[in-house]
Amino acid sequence: MSAIEVTGTALQRSWIDSSAPPVERVRPGMWSIPVPIPNNPLRYVIVYALELRDGVAIVDTGWATNDAWAALTDGLAQAGYGIRDVRVALITHIHPDHYGLAGRVREESGALVALHPADAALLPARYGGDIDTLIGNMRALLRTCGVPESVVGELSGASMGIREFVALAEPDVLLEDGGRIDLPGWDMVALHTPGHSPGHVCFHERTHRILISGDHVLPRISPSITVHAQQMGNPLAEFLDALLRTRALDVGEVMPAHEWRFRGLDARCGELLAHHERRAEETEDVVRGAPGVTCWEVTRQLTWSRDWDEIGGFMRRAAVGETLAHLVLLESRGRVRREGVVPERWLPLTTR
Repeated sequence: MSAIEVTGTALQRSWIDSSAPPVERVRPGMWSIPVPIPNNPLRYVIVYALELRDGVAIVDTGWATNDAWAALTDGLAQAGYGIRDVRVALITHIHPDHYGLAGRVREESGALVALHPADAALLPARYGGDIDTLIGNMRALLRTCGVPESVVGELSGASMGIREFVALAEPDVLLEDGGRIDLPGWDMVALHTPGHSPGHVCFHERTHRILISGDHVLPRISPSITVHAQQMGNPLAEFLDALLRTRALDVGEVMPAHEWRFRGLDARCGELLAHHERRAEETEDVVRGAPGVTCWEVTRQLTWSRDWDEIGGFMRRAAVGETLAHLVLLESRGRVRREGVVPERWLPLTTR
């Protein structure tokens, strides 16, 4: 397995120095434009601009804030383009830092907006007018996880504040797994890589051996993979399978949506796979040590990047969803089982 090599050294320096990251020409005809994320430790999302014969295509857009809009338009100007030159916005997934400005971009430029069908199907419930059903479904799931009633209300609506950072835009184009994208001068294929969201996609430029990886593969942190009201089933198994498929690609450089560019896709995928195996083992150990625990109780006993009391709001809800994702993965492997309804309780199923 090859080592990981940082290629986005200017981005890494700005991260370490907490300075403003630069707009960069990363390839002939390809630009990296950091767009700020308000009040978020990730600091920015990287929008990639690809030059076309008659304009430019962008991958992701940024949050729907005036600061983000200014950064996007200023970045395009440094590349020699205006917002009206955007012909298509390829969206890796519908989280606000990636999709939030899609509606405004289309309004200003007439650009097509492209999404995977699985994420497109979530738009009305997530960003449309009727949010009560989604909150109700989230509340029911949290109760199933054993979350105390005193905090169910807070956690079920913990992400509602970010809806203001999205300008809803139904897609004009639906991206299918393996489908070639019509971008003159580029040999670009969409790859369905679910897990972080049901319809997450990466973009593989085969001629230049580039992977625009969105949040699927990041150089330093692991993307959040959660079970939630709009992502039931076994999202972690889907994510791990997508990692196995991704690591087999012929890729010379990875261009993620956060942090910095790097080489060593195979190595980084291996690290992410190993991370989730360790986390699954830790999760199973908790269940074996206290048969009949709820997901909430397991969550509180796992190791996190900070003390549990320092984790609140949306991050606490995400932690519950990540724990449930590992429990569901273990269940699918015949390692644990659940019983009961509200709450569900988890028990070991086999001996090691």
